[in-house]
Amino acid sequence: MFLTLQVRHESNCNKTMAKRLFTAFFAVCLMALSAVADDKQAEATFEVKSHDFGTIMEAKGPVSCTFEFTNTGDKPLLIIDATASCGCTRPEFPTKPIKPGKKGKIKVTYSPIGRPGAFKKTVKVKTNGKERSTTLRITGTVVPKNK
Repeated sequence: MFLTLQVRHESNCNKTMAKRLFTAFFAVCLMALSAVADDKQAEATFEVKSHDFGTIMEAKGPVSCTFEFTNTGDKPLLIIDATASCGCTRPEFPTKPIKPGKKGKIKVTYSPIGRPGAFKKTVKVKTNGKERSTTLRITGTVVPKNK
């Protein structure tokens, strides 16, 4: 009699443990599915990522170009920061969120004063998007002013 009760008790414990494991497994699966379902992200898609100023005259001062992008993602896009590789280059970027499907612009200004010759500069753009970082490039050649 004692042996029979003990076997039934162990059998009930195994069933209870199996139910708990199944419930835990089911809960983990639901959480994983909800995380996959909420996989929406912002995404900055740039029309071009480089600009060649060609030959510019030092005497004419700073030159600028604009990089346009579209938020092709499902959530608002934030430009967290835009950092130039050197102090001669200054990026300007939107500080407000860019809604999905909308466009934004990053203006990059290069100062050629005292920098004759060829140049290659970069601007690293950090976002909350799918690609956390994008590099924009500007190039050109500065003709020195006559003395």
